[in-house]
Amino acid sequence: MSQPGLREVEHDITVSAPAAAVYRLIADVENWPRIFPPTIYVDRTAESSTEERIHIWATANGEAKNWTSRRTLDPDRLRITFRQEIPAPPVAAMGGTWVIEPLTGTSSRVRLLHDYRAVDDDPKSLEWIDEAVDRNSRSELAALKTNVERAHATEDLTFSFEDSVDVEGPAKEVYDFVNEAQLWPERLPHVATVRLTEDTPGLQELEMDTRAKDGSVHTTKSYRVTFPHGKIAYKQTTLPALMTLHTGYWTFSETDRGVTASSQHTVTLNPDNIARILGADATVEDARRYVHTALSTNSLATLNHAKNHAERRAGR
Repeated sequence: MSQPGLREVEHDITVSAPAAAVYRLIADVENWPRIFPPTIYVDRTAESSTEERIHIWATANGEAKNWTSRRTLDPDRLRITFRQEIPAPPVAAMGGTWVIEPLTGTSSRVRLLHDYRAVDDDPKSLEWIDEAVDRNSRSELAALKTNVERAHATEDLTFSFEDSVDVEGPAKEVYDFVNEAQLWPERLPHVATVRLTEDTPGLQELEMDTRAKDGSVHTTKSYRVTFPHGKIAYKQTTLPALMTLHTGYWTFSETDRGVTASSQHTVTLNPDNIARILGADATVEDARRYVHTALSTNSLATLNHAKNHAERRAGR
């Protein structure tokens, strides 16, 4: 039985992907940059095998925002419940449940349940929340359908890799080199220009022109989330033609002799552009090799310049 002043609503959509695959994509927050276009990065703190706290960085109307929620995972019943830690007025409380139901072996129904209250149970505020939840749920489920189906269909086009260098110097110096992207045109030969803004501390917008080996210049745009002096996570939002997704992170792990600096990439290839970019006979494997080489070349160049910078500063 519902509590007085508590509203309970439900929205649903049918997805052309198996229920277990849909559940996995929603349950594992590392997938969220793949299936929710506004999501930049999600940091997860597990409290048990089924309870977790997640910190989400995402764009809203072109601006980057962040908030925290708690989730309970139920893989046996294909359910995920969530509750906002600090709702923003006029919302007094907000939570809900994802329910994934198998329809056939290749399709499923996704139900999104919400329960919420307005501050002081104000009727006008409740009406405002009703409209916002309805609008957001419909658009979120439509985006979820599109992107879960795409993510499930393109799993063979998605791959990850990592490059590392060992540095005999402090982690802070290496971290600062990567963090201070506004200085890259002076420090990195492959970077032509950089436009870096950081209106919210720890949340950066980075637009960059890089030079390819053939002399051509490519513009990319990313959002970056910084965790001094251990990690910088990013999501590219303006992508080269061969990719539909590019996320990654830089990590700086202290060792006995200094620091291991690494650059990790996760990429989804765009098969529609392979022939145009690489030639009519090019395969997915050719594109994978081409993208891997290009990204590794730039990452290792950045890491090695950071290594030289840090070791020089440390007098090594």
